[in-house]
Amino acid sequence: MVIGIPKEIKEDEYRVAIVPAGVRVLKRRGHRVLLQRGAGGGCRISDREYEDAGAEVLEDSSEVYARSEMIMKVKEPQSQEYDLLREGQILFAFLHLAPAAELTAALLKRKAIGVAYETIQDEDGSLPLLVPMSEVAGRMAVQVGTHFLEKTQGGRGVLLGGVPGVGRGRVAVVGAGTVGRAATKIAVGMGADVYVLDVNQNRLMHMDDLFGNRVTTLISNDENLRFSVTNSHLVVGAVLIPGARAPKLVTKEMVKAMKSGAVIVDVAIDQGGCVETSRPTTHQHPTYTVDEVIHYCVPNMPGVVARTSTFALTNMTLPYAVKLADHGLISAVEQDGALAKGVNLYRGYVTYENVARSLGYSYTPLKNAVSIK
Repeated sequence: MVIGIPKEIKEDEYRVAIVPAGVRVLKRRGHRVLLQRGAGGGCRISDREYEDAGAEVLEDSSEVYARSEMIMKVKEPQSQEYDLLREGQILFAFLHLAPAAELTAALLKRKAIGVAYETIQDEDGSLPLLVPMSEVAGRMAVQVGTHFLEKTQGGRGVLLGGVPGVGRGRVAVVGAGTVGRAATKIAVGMGADVYVLDVNQNRLMHMDDLFGNRVTTLISNDENLRFSVTNSHLVVGAVLIPGARAPKLVTKEMVKAMKSGAVIVDVAIDQGGCVETSRPTTHQHPTYTVDEVIHYCVPNMPGVVARTSTFALTNMTLPYAVKLADHGLISAVEQDGALAKGVNLYRGYVTYENVARSLGYSYTPLKNAVSIK
């Protein structure tokens, strides 16, 4: 198979979809890798390193798209890339289609095959390709939240760990999955007073086993959310429903009742956000204020720690890329049920139920879409 790696063009996105070691693996298995010149520059990987690994370096993205059977990316295609895709071409990337009506319509029109990193799901419910970036984003959430709590950034001027004789800052982590666990780890390490909320009792029990009486775990309901959010200096939105829009758990009224200068970091923003007042921002302009509460809602948080993120991500994506390249899409998904769940779009059909429901499309199971001539 011919695999294309274009340079990422989303604003402030510095990751790349494969590292040279991954190129070597694909080359040894008889595949070709076409790389756009400079694709690895954002994480300090040179074209020479890719060439030494066996990649063919091409000058522009249009040539990469035109000559490739599968496109591997980190982030979803941007509008100027839509027309570069063609019918039957595999697009293997983070897609986050549920809140992206325009992108979904464009991919359906082009009849591309959209395989989303974020919905590949093992039998135990885990999302192996989402985990490494969720780890990064969760750890970053408290880091950036602490920064924007500083008075010079417009924040309340609170040190999360406090000092002897002065109370600690309070952090509310809404969601106890991978992002929530990672955020809690950093917040606890900084000495904050941490509240963790989730609807899943087993997850809360796991957090209690990990952190003991260093955190307070609460079932996520309106009363506990309101108490935790309005009494916290930093709120981390860490809610995920695979492939679907995030529910708006933190309401406008809760935000209005928060402390002036408090900070919200809505990590769920790439699925629409779990805070009613959230809207996407960028690394260049990461925050805005509503009711004197600072909102940080950057969808590609791991993009600015590009080298760490790239290596962590490709550790997980490469085995699936190898399966797709070795066997082709149909045979690969027949052999791997987790990979099959990653197929969100197939030649003009929506084949992931949560995406169809979120955007009002008819849902067509993959096996049915494949059989349609």
